Amino acid sequence: MSPDDQFVIGIDYGTLSGRALVVRVSDGAELGTATHDYTHAVMDETLAATGATLPPEWALQVPSDYVDVLKTAVPAAIEAAGIDPAQVIGVGTDFTASTPMPVLGDGTPLNEVAEFADRPHAYVKLWKHHAAGSQADRINALAAERDEAWLSRYGGLISSEWEFAKGLQLLEEDPELYDRMDHWVEAADWIVWQLTGSYVRNACTAGYKGIYQDGAYPSRDFLAALNPAFAGFADDKVAHEIGRLGDAAGTLSAEAAAWTGLPEGIAVAVGNVDAHVTAPAAGAVEPGQMLAIMGTSTCHVMNSDQLHDVPGMCGVVDGGIVDGLYGYEAGQSGVGDIFAWYVKNQVPARYTDAAAEAGRSIHEHLTELVRDQPVGGHGLVALDWHSGNRSVLVDHQLSGLVVGATLTTRPEEIYRALFEATAFGTRVIVEAFNESGVPVTEFIVAGGLLRNSFLMQTYSDILRMPISTIASDQGPALGSAIHAAVAAGAYPDVRAAGEVMGKVDRAVYQPDEARADAYDRLFAEYALLHDHFGRGGNDVMHRLKAMKRDAYGTTTRDSGVSDAGEREADS
Repeated sequence: MSPDDQFVIGIDYGTLSGRALVVRVSDGAELGTATHDYTHAVMDETLAATGATLPPEWALQVPSDYVDVLKTAVPAAIEAAGIDPAQVIGVGTDFTASTPMPVLGDGTPLNEVAEFADRPHAYVKLWKHHAAGSQADRINALAAERDEAWLSRYGGLISSEWEFAKGLQLLEEDPELYDRMDHWVEAADWIVWQLTGSYVRNACTAGYKGIYQDGAYPSRDFLAALNPAFAGFADDKVAHEIGRLGDAAGTLSAEAAAWTGLPEGIAVAVGNVDAHVTAPAAGAVEPGQMLAIMGTSTCHVMNSDQLHDVPGMCGVVDGGIVDGLYGYEAGQSGVGDIFAWYVKNQVPARYTDAAAEAGRSIHEHLTELVRDQPVGGHGLVALDWHSGNRSVLVDHQLSGLVVGATLTTRPEEIYRALFEATAFGTRVIVEAFNESGVPVTEFIVAGGLLRNSFLMQTYSDILRMPISTIASDQGPALGSAIHAAVAAGAYPDVRAAGEVMGKVDRAVYQPDEARADAYDRLFAEYALLHDHFGRGGNDVMHRLKAMKRDAYGTTTRDSGVSDAGEREADS
């Protein structure tokens, strides 16, 4: 079979859906795609199995939804591509992270064990499950007190989103489930397990989300100091064979072949994280090329040949993106989610009606209304912390803020201020890297938000940098396909495959000097608010979050839910 007749499948597992993409190995041509929306979506208010109310800050998913993507989206993508499934030589996957779940020794999720179906801790904890904040605080405080060597690799703080904080929450709130689980598994690795029948951890989530540095996890002594029953967490629940990115984790099992319609025995790549897997697809693998994958949240990844501590980074891992370079990660926990929340909850119906009359989406309509407004013309500045702050403060007890609203402030102006706030948050991250000896020399964007040209221009102006964009609507899926091609032996490594199969348009957006000058003034105000509320100047956000938790209760042991009535949607 010639390379022109060989294809790979990339499967991207997002927050609300999974997407399959058929890609030609010889040139990266995208021939067919299909999406499957998760039946249970995100459970952040009620547990689907019982209808019971979940406490604030929870975000769960049902693992069977992930398998349904294999059964529906993959066959549909192959049909859309019009190819013979026998021509597919490999499959690659990527996932949101950290998205762990408790499973039995054979991979069965605990929520599928009948007696545990009504227990929230038996389900997948999505990346934006932030209810382990107190556990993360204790991990950070103890690590700092003991001067743990690994802490600096994470910018001095680990997140409540990650494996160890969520695992400690599970132990302390439902110890029976903790004892019953055999493995604490990232969804990125669990789905590969379902495809191959073999459990292999991927180097990316192990390093960035699992505190695996220099060949070791945190020590038993450290973990026991957190909670004596937690001493064996790394050894007994987390540690497993770690696969190198781009290698094959195994081959497609007979069962998975029946689900997907693909040939049994083809290569299945080691799992990966959605952001990191996108780098070769976006031409962002050389030192200094920062890739921002902008969707519901934004993840910033970048390679360097230098190892430095960057305040508030999510991690630095040797080979975490490609072999031979240190891969850095930072991020913002809310971006597209913030815009969606605002449109859903704060925009009057007359705006939706006007958008429909104009033949535009509400997001397009709001953008058009403020596109020509001069910088600062709304008199507003916002903080983009509606889902907390991932970088550089690493504090998910922070919350959103808009300053400057008056009786004449219009909804579209607040919408623009939220756009600007997320760009300011990115600028804080870029400046932290620059000041730490890891210079950002190019800024590249992938993800659904790049479709908004005004948003991209705003970022270019605020960053004072040209912005390049991936030339694909399916960056993570394309990246997974690239890794699948390497796992199948079509290319020697990920960088070589990316040079052929990746797609990027360089310097699409250029900063405007006048707007950039005006944004500098607005950014100065953002920076003042950022430090005042985020660096201990005023803990009001923490206190308000605590009051909310107290009002609704956070007890999860036994039934796993609070007895509070229906709660409002988290903002």
